[in-house]
Amino acid sequence: MTDGLRIRLDRTLCDGFGICARHAPEYFSLDDWGYASLVGNGSVPEKDRDAVMRALLDCPVHAITSMGESRPPEDSAQQPEPTVAPEPHPKSEDNEAFSSFIR
Repeated sequence: MTDGLRIRLDRTLCDGFGICARHAPEYFSLDDWGYASLVGNGSVPEKDRDAVMRALLDCPVHAITSMGESRPPEDSAQQPEPTVAPEPHPKSEDNEAFSSFIR
């Protein structure tokens, strides 16, 4: 079960084709020159996912990117806590650089 899709619009890549606003006008608006702006914070509920994905896939300059889908944890009690291995402490005499520089 997903909470929804997250998208991002890179306005520096947009060439003003306007395809995104045709497919998903609730999420993309066009300025006076036809360049797109993202409406909202980029969260897309499941009911609008198909229209937004069509806009993403049809963008000729790939200005729209998917940030993934947020998913609630299935059962956080079953997932073990990640452990981090301790960083080894190297001996200093093994790491000294030798130089032939003479003063």
